[in-house]
Amino acid sequence: MFLENLVFDATDPRRLGRFWEAVVGGHVLTDQPGIYETRLAVPEGPVLDLCFQPVPNPPSEPVRLHVDVLGGERQTEEVERLLGLGASHLDIGQGDVPWVVLADPEGNPFCVMEEREAYVDTGPIAALPLDSADPERDAEFWSWLTGWTAAPGVADQSLRHPSRRGPLLELCPEPQPKAAAKNRLHLDVRLEVSDDADVVAAGITERGGREQFHPEWGELPWRLFADPSGNEFCVLPARA
Repeated sequence: MFLENLVFDATDPRRLGRFWEAVVGGHVLTDQPGIYETRLAVPEGPVLDLCFQPVPNPPSEPVRLHVDVLGGERQTEEVERLLGLGASHLDIGQGDVPWVVLADPEGNPFCVMEEREAYVDTGPIAALPLDSADPERDAEFWSWLTGWTAAPGVADQSLRHPSRRGPLLELCPEPQPKAAAKNRLHLDVRLEVSDDADVVAAGITERGGREQFHPEWGELPWRLFADPSGNEFCVLPARA
């Protein structure tokens, strides 16, 4: 298994997708009515596809997964670039912090980070912070699920691709338990040809996750799960 997608719910997938494509310097994979996909390939590291899928209404629930963009020594210039692309300043009560909080064109918060030793070789996305009820437990869960391993960072627990390149997946103490509403951003994992989908599903359950079923969705080519803290993710079938 490997981490393949970062998925955004969007009322206008093309508009939001083109914004994030410009943010990360990705290249378009899919541009069709109702879906937009762009690819971020970190040299000698992981490939991460950013996917934008339609929802009828703007999400309103608290964000549990967000993007930290690398600013580094050029943080000020990067903030100005992102504002020019369509971002806006956002006050979420962060106070006096060394990073800058912005909102993308659909109001999703993201941060432009200052220089940090942990962000060497991350590429344009420094980190993907994910809310967790138990960071140590969830780090073990996501490490098993993705093959990413423990890495130095500033969060309670941080994981990184075995190449030690690309963004950190940060497990952060949740400010409040997961609400019933679906996360507006989530991750997708792709099976390898050698993986058995039912064995993987059993492993997820054994480690505290659970499979989710929504009859109104009908037959889907992927399976939807929640991690032990309730964060949704999809397990995609292996490619032929």
